[in-house]
Amino acid sequence: MSAPVGGAHRGHAKSAAGFLVDAERAAWHDRSLWFMRQKRDRGTAIAEWESLRLAGSALKAHAMSRLADLLEEFERRATANGVVVHWARDAAEHNAIVLGILHADGVTRVSKSKSMLTEECGLNPFLEARGIEVVDTDLGERIVQLAKEPPSHIVIPAIHWKREEIGALFHRTMGTPAGETSPDALAAAARVHLRDALLNAGAGITGANVIVAETGGVVVCTNEGNADLGMHSAPIHIACVGIEKIVATRDDVGVLLRLLARSGTGQPVTAYTTHVTSPRPDAAMHVVLVDNGRTRRLADEAMRAALHCIRCGACLNTCPVYRRSGGYSYGHVIQGPIGAILAPAVDLDAHRELPFASTLCGSCADVCPVRIDIPAQLLAWRARSAAAGALPSGYSTIFPFLGWVLSRLSRFERAARWARRVQKVIPSSWLSGRWNPWTRPGRTLPVIADETFREWAQREEGRP
Repeated sequence: MSAPVGGAHRGHAKSAAGFLVDAERAAWHDRSLWFMRQKRDRGTAIAEWESLRLAGSALKAHAMSRLADLLEEFERRATANGVVVHWARDAAEHNAIVLGILHADGVTRVSKSKSMLTEECGLNPFLEARGIEVVDTDLGERIVQLAKEPPSHIVIPAIHWKREEIGALFHRTMGTPAGETSPDALAAAARVHLRDALLNAGAGITGANVIVAETGGVVVCTNEGNADLGMHSAPIHIACVGIEKIVATRDDVGVLLRLLARSGTGQPVTAYTTHVTSPRPDAAMHVVLVDNGRTRRLADEAMRAALHCIRCGACLNTCPVYRRSGGYSYGHVIQGPIGAILAPAVDLDAHRELPFASTLCGSCADVCPVRIDIPAQLLAWRARSAAAGALPSGYSTIFPFLGWVLSRLSRFERAARWARRVQKVIPSSWLSGRWNPWTRPGRTLPVIADETFREWAQREEGRP
């Protein structure tokens, strides 16, 4: 079902093949995500949707063009509000800052709401190795945490788990009745299980969907209310935020929130949207602003639009590759199409396969709420992979040959004629043998037409 946390990644193709062995699960995974895509389509069926997308894209581009100024403005406003602002160059600094805050107050137990930034930085294992208990309070995150797995989706972290499996997991870890599969009963058990951590943690850690330069505020969105309870119950609130989450004004927030909820879950607005600008009188609030390669991406003109991503998950839900290969096949904390353009920026050699794990159908760009041209970036990463000598295995042989064939019409026509002859002579069962990776997942090779369109047109033109 999944790869263990910290386990060696076998590459996208091999990991996807492992996921597809269980055909029933793969089909169920596909249907579940397409259901989310359909919810998104219904939620975005409003007259102003394309105007909102244009506005969202423009305001994110504006924020990235003024990133340094807006971050400094945020720090001034937040500090004036009583918030302590920290700056982290990378994951190691981020983790050290969070640990220092916890150690300063003797905190040994924290509640944490969903945060892809902390997943990116490996905060949970870092803190746990130093004696601090971390309880993920988002239901999906808690499921994968109890199973000792990473999230497989950036919005629905346990999308690969069936309710029967969740029931068995809760029976082992929470003592729920054996065989319990009712979603309501399992959610109620999780609520009781998590309440103690939420109410008795020494600190509440959250991410942030948006931070606002104009107010120095942090905006957190959830559908479970766990982030609100965690940040308001604990004496310390630590918000861990990637620097690309900043926008200039409060008006910008309204645009992004409408885009985020409808794209992610098809809702007009998330159930809980909390704007936090200062700590409670008897509490402390810290914001850790994290770079971790983001300014390097900002300097890359061809790739900087990837920083506009608002982590709605719509591109994962629509992607035919992600839906059929599972989140763990990507080997990166961010999966799917957006992960396929973010991961190579972290380590091109380690993630050389991901830009090729795409049909380039364009569906990801069609649903992206901030209009990121993901296919164009995938193509750019493919070119960079070739230039760096980091093509996936076999590509360095196949593609130069195909390029040579396709570079001249005469070569292409000769190759097509030979392909038609070969297809008629060699049995299709042999062409579809296990030696052929194209047909292994159950695909069949297309039948080549007896004549090309050019040949047909010339024949038709010659008729009286």
